[in-house]
Amino acid sequence: MITLTVNQVRHTVDVDPSTPLLYVLRNQLQLNGAKFGCGLGQCGACTVIVGDEPVFSCLLPVAACGERAVRTIEGLGSLEHPGPLQRAFIEQQAAQCGYCIAGMVMRAQALLERVSAPTDEQIRQHLQPNLCRCGTHMRIVAAIRQAASDASAQRAAAGVQS
Repeated sequence: MITLTVNQVRHTVDVDPSTPLLYVLRNQLQLNGAKFGCGLGQCGACTVIVGDEPVFSCLLPVAACGERAVRTIEGLGSLEHPGPLQRAFIEQQAAQCGYCIAGMVMRAQALLERVSAPTDEQIRQHLQPNLCRCGTHMRIVAAIRQAASDASAQRAAAGVQS
């Protein structure tokens, strides 16, 4: 039995400890946002945040999560109430086929949690491990810039310094 916290909910699953986190998320927990793309850690469609790091969940054995919290795209918002980064991706029409988007959003979320106002170069460098075959990279970068700008405006309105 493996116990892990996903999107602030504690779960106990009966799986082999070497089972990739992706399979536990999708098959046991019915969280289908993270996608199986390549199974080799080369595309990023399966990216989730473990602790505060974006990881390829297709490569990470579930036992390696330990006590670190796992966050998936489902933990950022919902269809009815998308989170700020999800909303920016929608407004910038950053998804075409949509297969890579959950992984892109999760990798971008990890960046924005570390760097409140990343440069375009920082965004591009941070997203480099994730692939988008549709070529919406410019809209993805624009969405991340928008989310950072929106968060900065909210902090300013609340009188909080970044």
